[in-house]
Amino acid sequence: MDELADFGAVVLVVAGGVLLALVASKLSDRFPIPAPALFLLAAAATPVVLPDVRTVERIGVVALIVILFDGGMHIGWRRFRRAALPIASLGILGTFATAAVMAVCAHFLFGFDWTTAWIIGAALSPTDPAVMFSILGNKSIRGRTGTILEGESGMNDPVSIALMIGILEFATEDGGSVLTIFTNFVVEMAVGLAIGIAGAGALLIFMRRVQLPSEGLYPLRTLAAAGVIYGLASVSHGSGFLAVFIAGIALGDLDAPYKSQIRRFQVALASLAEIVVFVALGLTVDLRELLENGVWLDGLLLAIILAFVARPLALAPLLLPLRLRMGERLFVAWSGLKGAVPILLAAFAILAEVEDARRVYEIVFVVVAFSVVVQGSSIPFAARRLGVRMRQA
Repeated sequence: MDELADFGAVVLVVAGGVLLALVASKLSDRFPIPAPALFLLAAAATPVVLPDVRTVERIGVVALIVILFDGGMHIGWRRFRRAALPIASLGILGTFATAAVMAVCAHFLFGFDWTTAWIIGAALSPTDPAVMFSILGNKSIRGRTGTILEGESGMNDPVSIALMIGILEFATEDGGSVLTIFTNFVVEMAVGLAIGIAGAGALLIFMRRVQLPSEGLYPLRTLAAAGVIYGLASVSHGSGFLAVFIAGIALGDLDAPYKSQIRRFQVALASLAEIVVFVALGLTVDLRELLENGVWLDGLLLAIILAFVARPLALAPLLLPLRLRMGERLFVAWSGLKGAVPILLAAFAILAEVEDARRVYEIVFVVVAFSVVVQGSSIPFAARRLGVRMRQA
């Protein structure tokens, strides 16, 4: 049948693309370029462009749920509590400060109105868990530095997403105010935190007391529970992303039946989610058009400002009181890698139909490409130069 043949071609392309992505990830062991950068740029270089941003946005949301839940389990409660204060300060205050600095730069240097400038700032404020977990996941960094970076990348995503949602509501709805943004943010964080903790407790009881007929069902149960936690938080007007991240942290160090099998399944699924989200987001950009309209230059300038000015300036007051060596502080400031989450936030702006949304999206894409390629590739070199010990775990 022609229908089966057509669908077979789709399966061939998708499966072949995944295999190529896995081969590309192997190249990152020999060359310093992170695997997510290869996925993103390879997809953007293809002649195929996906115009349906809403579908890609939903793919990104599902992928981020998996990545944040796995990242939380990887960190675990023991590691998290030793660096809880710096993770919270960098993840919340650092995110707001970075967004503010970038908004000022976007307004005065590129002529964006203040609302659009804050949209750009919010989109570029978070570090990316997929990139950070990909680079740091198979490496061990001495002290709290690695935990701080991983924890920050998981914490500041829900913060930046809540901030972006508030700004978009302010931009598109009548009667919006700064107080409304602040109120919505507090509610989202509080509800997400509460449901994440409660969901982790309920899941642990369920895991220990309810037996399933097959060993292979236990990882699926945990994955389904993560989806339930996200969904409950979202429909309760809370941050579903914060909820799944907190639930992952709470479950990370606890004993449960078939825990090792669950962890292996989550790691594999998070790796697949990383490939899918970067490829999908890369397919939404036409590189030829981006180069022709000159947006790449605006994005490159903002990327340089973000890496060398905005993030170090925003984080300096927060890093100063921490018991870290100067080299470790500089390493944390430099390692604020951008990735799928900023592009996903820029996609929210397109879906909200705000002014200059497409230009914002393309600028954010260029900033992300610079971050994962240039900054991501420099992480091992920066660690050596700054005296931060990094080795294979």
